[in-house]
Amino acid sequence: MFIRSLIRKETQKAKRKVLKKHEGNPILEPNGDNWWEAYLTFNPGAVLIGNKIHILYRAIGTDWISRLGYAMSKDGFNIHERHPEPAYERRSTNHTLWFSPSGGGFGGCEDPRVVFLPEDKRIYMTYTAHSEMRVGFTSIRVKDFVRKRWRWSQEKLISPPGEVHKNFALFPEKIDGMYAIIHSISPKVSIEYRESLTFEHGDYIRSTYAPMSYPGGWEWIVKGIGPPPMKTPEGWLVFYHGVDKKEPDKYKVGAMILDPENPEEILYRAKWPVIEPDTECEQSGSKPGIVYANGAVIKDNTVFVYYGGADNFTCVAHGDLKELIDAIKDRERFVFRKGRIVWKRRRSPMRWTRSRPFILNTYGRFAYRRG
Repeated sequence: MFIRSLIRKETQKAKRKVLKKHEGNPILEPNGDNWWEAYLTFNPGAVLIGNKIHILYRAIGTDWISRLGYAMSKDGFNIHERHPEPAYERRSTNHTLWFSPSGGGFGGCEDPRVVFLPEDKRIYMTYTAHSEMRVGFTSIRVKDFVRKRWRWSQEKLISPPGEVHKNFALFPEKIDGMYAIIHSISPKVSIEYRESLTFEHGDYIRSTYAPMSYPGGWEWIVKGIGPPPMKTPEGWLVFYHGVDKKEPDKYKVGAMILDPENPEEILYRAKWPVIEPDTECEQSGSKPGIVYANGAVIKDNTVFVYYGGADNFTCVAHGDLKELIDAIKDRERFVFRKGRIVWKRRRSPMRWTRSRPFILNTYGRFAYRRG
């Protein structure tokens, strides 16, 4: 029993180190010289264009309105450029009089999720429209974006009025010739397919969210998707947010892989959070114990995940893509040999799902459906 317990603990420790936090975190902090980002800089989106990583981060300044700032990194860690003016701000002046529980502020735009579609030559962005607590949508030509000419298209609110929605993300390429927007992962993965992204007045994405936990998972409550999905040889890599069963006062980041042809289906899911709030900049801030990822890119077979720490700072974690996928798929196991723990690869990979469908029983727990 002791050896099994030791192996289990060592396995969890090693897997949780697949994504390593940058020693120089936070990579972005509030800038007191700019009034619009003087207080908070967090929850960044990210997009890879050429060999540069472009970051749009949520910023709050002296008027407590959320805007989006711009920064660029060549290596994924160090900031090589930071624009002195906001890259995006809502044109609406309909600010609320109540303080947002989601990072603070009295209005503006929050938590950008950014993708680049080369065939359209455009950058697309979804975000939370703070005053309405709906999902905003806009786009910009890529040549304007890289030249910092912030000529964004007119904002469209793509979730219905009177409903709270925050976590929508566009896939970075079309699926079967259609644009795909993932808008919920709880109680199931839900994706809207569209021929165009015009979103005429009254044309909304109808989304349903129900708090739940995945069977056998670490989550007490699955919240929503983090960064937009990323294509890998194994399927669509998705990071998401959840509240831990053992530490319900903390937000953590999980990971899963969706079927490349039918992304409503989960193929594999990590049984442990891949990013947890355990450093100083994640434990001290406006909301201690929160890690919230909106941006991720794959560059030279390295995964970079950009996230907000304690709703105050911008941080990054990184790891080898293949090692991360193997860990999510649980393709390796620990063996106790000659007094130490060593890795040993399984001869054949083991898929997580395609098991019997499950439903919530009357107690709110998962029960397998018969038949």
